[in-house]
Amino acid sequence: MPVRRLTKHAAHLEVTAFINVIVVLVPFLLSTAVFSHLAVLELSLPAKNSGAAEQLKVDDLKLEIVIRPDAIEVGDRIGGLIQRFNNTPQGYDLAGLSALLQQIKAKYPNTKAASVLAQPTTAYDVLVQVMDTLREVRPPGTAAKAPSFELFPDISIGDAPMSVVKK
Repeated sequence: MPVRRLTKHAAHLEVTAFINVIVVLVPFLLSTAVFSHLAVLELSLPAKNSGAAEQLKVDDLKLEIVIRPDAIEVGDRIGGLIQRFNNTPQGYDLAGLSALLQQIKAKYPNTKAASVLAQPTTAYDVLVQVMDTLREVRPPGTAAKAPSFELFPDISIGDAPMSVVKK
């Protein structure tokens, strides 16, 4: 009696659906990758004090901007408060802050570092606006595409000290 053997056919892979997915997916991923550029600012946290006294220079400026709910305080960590800008009806006085920062930059042209100290309840938008004001200034009366001048680009952020309540 003859033996009957089954003939097996090679399986064919159906890749048409996979190719259709790739054809749609690749252009989509490429197009979204082009528009997902993020603006990143280099920030650093204030250094931890090691308990040793800092070596201070006469012309050394340790600029601090403290954001309070009712005002912005500009000060020197060494010399104390420089100026306080109370809120206007429109919000924080960023124009006055910018003018003062330009005067400080004229007096200390080599200083690039500043600290922004904010309270935990400070709005993110306010923090970004203050950091933008601190980083650069655009000359008044110029076009939006005019070059801006660098003020204090090395920004450190931290927590604001508690305000003293006067009785």
